[in-house]
Amino acid sequence: MTTKQKLLQKCNEYVDKRIADYKNEIQLIKESIASNDQGNSEDDDAGNGKLFNDLEKNMEHLNDATKTKEHLKQIKTNIDSTDAMLGSIVKTNIMNFYISTSIGKIEIDDDTYFAISLNSPIGQLLKNKCEKDVFEFNQKKYLITEVI
Repeated sequence: MTTKQKLLQKCNEYVDKRIADYKNEIQLIKESIASNDQGNSEDDDAGNGKLFNDLEKNMEHLNDATKTKEHLKQIKTNIDSTDAMLGSIVKTNIMNFYISTSIGKIEIDDDTYFAISLNSPIGQLLKNKCEKDVFEFNQKKYLITEVI
């Protein structure tokens, strides 16, 4: 398995876990609401209001995670490009980036990569850059040593 495939797999595992966690939380909240409805007293209305807010928030998070999953499906690990784009590994003199989704640090084969979104501030700086390009982020100068 290539490094790109391993990185994409890690991203998918992360998003799949988030989706499963949100679905589980939504189910627990629905069960709590149903349980409160059976006891139906006026004191439970405030509790149900909080539960409904929690349910709504978790459904929004689930929707976002599902969109991220769809976004990751667009990444093709077999495409080589000299310009940084979705699915690229960008190695610099300071750190390595994987342009995919914002999940942060990933360790693969004794190397560290930072999974970032193309829409993030640093993702926007990396977009369409190639080997030997220089960019500045957080008052640090980065030299791109390789785009895979």
